[in-house]
Amino acid sequence: MKVYRSKIDWWLIIVIFIVFCYPMIEGLLSKDYVVFSVSFGVLSLVFLMFKSIKYKIDGENLIIWWKKIDIKSIKKIYSTHNPLSSPALSLDRIAVVYNKYDEVLISPKEREAFIQELLKVNPNIMVQI
Repeated sequence: MKVYRSKIDWWLIIVIFIVFCYPMIEGLLSKDYVVFSVSFGVLSLVFLMFKSIKYKIDGENLIIWWKKIDIKSIKKIYSTHNPLSSPALSLDRIAVVYNKYDEVLISPKEREAFIQELLKVNPNIMVQI
């Protein structure tokens, strides 16, 4: 099984840090520990989510979180900067088109190695990078 981590945009970390650290600091300064605790809890969950986003190639399956995609069903992979919600921590993404109408946006850090690993299982994938 090969595991590929998600690429993370630096600006995303800064935005999330600012959004959640401001209420934490404000909560401490105003002695509102409920605001501090909630902000700290949410920030912790966000970073746990960041750590858990990875893409696994296990035999003939691509596993993204709990979703299992048969690599033989992948039709096309293309480059995109689509900002839609997806298991990707960067806007430098690839779209994986599989089955008839399904698509998932991901951002593997080692993009070329990831695509080559998919092509080993299914050499018929059309790659447009």
